[in-house]
Amino acid sequence: MNETTTGAGARAAARAAVSAPPVAAPAPPVPHQAPPRLGRVLARAAAVTAALTIAGSVLGLVRDQSIAHLFGAGGDSDAFLISWTVPEMASTLLIEDAMALVLVPAFSHALARRAAGERPDPVRSLVATTLPRLLVLLGCVTGALVLGAPVIVELLAPGLPEPAVAVACTRLTALTVLSFGVTGFLSAALRAHRSYLPPAAIYVAYNVGIIVTMVVLHSLWGVRAAAAGVAAGSFLMVLAQLPAFVRHLAVRPAGPAQPDAAPPDRPAGRPALLGRALGLGVLAPVVLFTVCRQSQVLIERFLAASLPVGSISHLNYAQKVAQVPMMLSLMICTVTFPVVAKAVADGEGDQARRRVERDLALAGVVVLTGTALVVAYAPQIIDVLFQRGAFSAGDTATTASIMRIYALGLLGQCLVGALGRPFFSAVRPTWFPAAAMAAGLLVNAVAGAFAVGPWGVYGIAASNALGITVTAGFLLRGLGSRVVSIHVRGVVLTLARLSAAAAVACAAGLLLGPLVPGALPSLAAGCLLVPSVFAVAALALRAPEVVGLLDLTKQRFRHVR
Repeated sequence: MNETTTGAGARAAARAAVSAPPVAAPAPPVPHQAPPRLGRVLARAAAVTAALTIAGSVLGLVRDQSIAHLFGAGGDSDAFLISWTVPEMASTLLIEDAMALVLVPAFSHALARRAAGERPDPVRSLVATTLPRLLVLLGCVTGALVLGAPVIVELLAPGLPEPAVAVACTRLTALTVLSFGVTGFLSAALRAHRSYLPPAAIYVAYNVGIIVTMVVLHSLWGVRAAAAGVAAGSFLMVLAQLPAFVRHLAVRPAGPAQPDAAPPDRPAGRPALLGRALGLGVLAPVVLFTVCRQSQVLIERFLAASLPVGSISHLNYAQKVAQVPMMLSLMICTVTFPVVAKAVADGEGDQARRRVERDLALAGVVVLTGTALVVAYAPQIIDVLFQRGAFSAGDTATTASIMRIYALGLLGQCLVGALGRPFFSAVRPTWFPAAAMAAGLLVNAVAGAFAVGPWGVYGIAASNALGITVTAGFLLRGLGSRVVSIHVRGVVLTLARLSAAAAVACAAGLLLGPLVPGALPSLAAGCLLVPSVFAVAALALRAPEVVGLLDLTKQRFRHVR
C-alpha cells in the first residue's frame, strides 16, 4: 500500500475552482493564484500512509511473533491459520481491492457532482443507496460462515489432524466479514475525500486488538484467543474511521440547488453509476479478480494440509514477512488511485498514463530493493523476528528457505496490485483482470499439484511465484491496449534495469552478510548495504527513477536550508 508524489494534477484543481456556480455578474479577471499542487497533497498523503503502514506492518510482525512465541509452528498454529483464511480473503475482497476498486470511483464522481451543486447531495444518496444493502448482505454471509464452519474447514484442509480447533477458530474469525465490509466502505469514502489518515490507521488498530486479546486470553482459551483477537481487532478498524466518515458526510453542498444538472464535461448518464455502485455488472469483475488473487492462499493451504505438521505455519510466516516490501510499494498506488480514476473519467488519458507509469517505476524501486534484502538476509530476518519460545532453529531454517522462494514473485505481486487499479478506474467494467488472474491461478494450482510431491513446501512457494508472475505479464500487456495507453516496452525496460540492480545488491548481501557475526548486527548492516548497492547499481544502469528520486531529495534538502 504505498503511494508517491505527482505534479500533473493542478489542472483538475483549477477546473474545480472554475466550475463553481457564478455569484451574480461575471467577475473581472483575477490575478493567477496557484492552488496547492496536487503533488504536494499526494506527497503528504504518501508520507502519512507510509508511516502508518509501517507502524501497522511492525505491529503485524509483533502479532506474528506473539503467535509464534505462544503457539510455535505446530498443530494449534496450523488450525488457527486455516481459520485465518476467512479474514484474509475478506480483507482482500472488502478492504484492499474489490470494495476500493468499485467505490473509490463512485465516491469520486459523487463528490464532483456535489461540488457542482447538485441536489439532493449525491454523496449522501450514494451512502443511502449502498450501505444498507451492504450491511444486509454482509450479515447474511457472516451467519452462513458461522454455521458452515465445519464444512469450510473440511474444504480448506481435508487432511488437518485436529479439525475441531480450526472449526472453533473459524466461527470467531467469520465475524470479520461484517466488520471488514464496513471498514472497506468507510475507507473508500474517505480516500475519495482525500482523507488518508484514518484509512491508513486501520491495520494499527487491527493488530493492537489481536495482540492485546491474545496476550490477555491465551492462558484461558489457547489458540482460540488469537481468533477472538482477529474479531476484536476488526471492529476496532471500523471505530478508527467512523468519526472522520461522519464528519465528511455532514458537509453541506455549496451553491444553488441543481437537481437535474450534470457536472461540466461529464456525460449525462454518469449519475447512473451511483445507483449501480454495488450492481452486478460493476461488482462482478472486481470480485472475481479479487477472489482469484486471494485463492492463491487457499491453494497453498489445501496442498500443505497433507504435509507434515507445521508446514502451513512455515508457509504463513514466510509469506507474511516476504510481502512487507510489496505492501510498502503499493502505498504509492493506494494514494494516487483517486487521481488516476478521475483522470480516466475526465478523458485525460495522457495524465493517467504518466501517473501509472511513474507509479509502476517507483513501486518497482521499493519492491525490488526489498526483494534483494529478503533473499540475501532471509535467515537473519526470521531469526530476529521469530526464533524464540516455541519457534525452534529448525523452524527458522525452513521458513527462511521458503521466504527466499516467495520473494521471487514479489515484483509480480506488486505489479498485479498496481495494475489492477487502472483497469477498474473506467466506468465500463472489464473482465480482463479477472481472466488474467484466473490464468495465473491455474498455473499456480497445476504447478503446485506437480511440485508438492517431490519438493513439499518449497514447490508450493515456487508455484505461487510462477503463477503471480504470469498474471502480472498479462495485466501489463493488456493495460496498454485497453484502459490506459502506457508504453509497455518502456515500463518493461525500466523494471529490467531495476531488477538487474536488485540482483547486484542481493549478491553483495549474500557475500558480505555472513561476515558480520550475529543475526541482528548482520541484518542491521544489510539494511544499509543492500539499498546503497541497489542505488549505485541503478545509477550505473541509468535507471531514471533513482536519478529522479536523488534529485528530489537534493531539492528538499536545499529547500530546508
